[in-house]
Amino acid sequence: MKYILSLIFTLFLSVIIFIGCEDKTSLTAPSTPSPKSGNANLTTLVTLGNSLTAGYQNGSLYQSAQQFAYGNLIAKQVGTNFAMPLVSDPGTAGRMEIQSLNLATNQIVIYDNPNSGSPINTTYPLPYNNLGVPGALLYDVVNATNSANCASALYANKPNPLFNLVLRGLGSEFAQAKALHATFIILWIGNNDILGYATSGGVSPYTPTSTFAALYSQLVDSISSIGAKVVVANIPDVTSIPFFTTVGPLIAQKLSQAGISGIYYQNNGGLTSSVASVSDLATGKVLITLPGMNYATLIGKPTGQFYRDMNYSGPPLSAIGIDTTQPFGLTAANPWPDALILDPTEIETAKSTTASYNSTISNLASAKGFALFDVNSFFNQIATSGYVSNGIKFTTTYVLGGLFGLDGVHPTDQGQALLANQFIKTINSSFSANIPLINIATIPNSLLLTKSTAFTDLNIPYFLPGSFDHLLF
Repeated sequence: MKYILSLIFTLFLSVIIFIGCEDKTSLTAPSTPSPKSGNANLTTLVTLGNSLTAGYQNGSLYQSAQQFAYGNLIAKQVGTNFAMPLVSDPGTAGRMEIQSLNLATNQIVIYDNPNSGSPINTTYPLPYNNLGVPGALLYDVVNATNSANCASALYANKPNPLFNLVLRGLGSEFAQAKALHATFIILWIGNNDILGYATSGGVSPYTPTSTFAALYSQLVDSISSIGAKVVVANIPDVTSIPFFTTVGPLIAQKLSQAGISGIYYQNNGGLTSSVASVSDLATGKVLITLPGMNYATLIGKPTGQFYRDMNYSGPPLSAIGIDTTQPFGLTAANPWPDALILDPTEIETAKSTTASYNSTISNLASAKGFALFDVNSFFNQIATSGYVSNGIKFTTTYVLGGLFGLDGVHPTDQGQALLANQFIKTINSSFSANIPLINIATIPNSLLLTKSTAFTDLNIPYFLPGSFDHLLF
């Protein structure tokens, strides 16, 4: 399948130049790497978490990206073993790749690779050091042991097969870290407890803050029993990532050019509709998710395409006030779907819930003597003013910013290295260690290129229906 984006990529040429001049030298490492430094002993380093920890990228788990998972990069810096549940390229089905580009028209075509790789490290005799499971929630770190008893299976009837791939019947993430007698643990979990709510346009539930606090307390009590040194990371503001910030401004530009003042959208669970002005969309007061790219071209046309794409099976649309003979998005009778938009109330819910989660993480980490990497502040800094490392500037702009990959959620190879360096800085400052930082310039760009000739004639991003269905956040 082909997913066609035609963004205003005025900086795209610099990206291509970087790809063509990619530095493939080895990672920067100390002359005599040692897993012991200061009060930190990384001899048996274990990372716990979800897709961010696993090295999941561009909508897939695949070896050539997994090798740049922040845990593996840190392990290389100290010269210690770090086993991972590798999947040969192209990885789990649905990896997003850049199939073609046209610098003259600033268009790129995204290809969703339907092929799959194979697990290639299943006979490793010990638990893996990287125990991050794409799709894992906070509940899962202590409780989930397979695809049938993970949170998504128990509460949403959606078994996640990657639990079987990573855990291999050897126990939960925590149980396996304990079995390894981990000397150092990095824990980054909780993102998915609010991200699912946001990516669904506020339709899916999130973990209540009181439940989150209880589960995190159970988790840190369990981890402290291992006796390892620990660094935890908190949760970034999910509404500031490209998955939410890309589409709205582009639609605002199109509406303004057409002399249209705004769009109608569903809210309150789809029971009512409101108006998002051009200004609301341009400034992020109202956010449209990345899958909304599908429907931007339909604004003003009489259509019920969204309901067909989503296999809607509820009461007749007329019974819920939807008239698909009316111009889509330009009337309350055929508004933008609730599942593709975050209104101001939903944005505030996501932000306040994240703030509560982060307060819990900070307080419990402090009580246990765990070090804290404030990834929320770090990402906010990048979103506000960018961040330069080894001469490379990172922003949160979709694709061109360098931090996030094609799915708009997960870090690139260089993004993972940037995170690894922040974890290293936290380790060094908290445990009087002297682990050298990674030279970001030695990490390859992770924009995957294939080839094609198909383009759209529209100057906005576009994804075919179902293009994000395979993602595990």
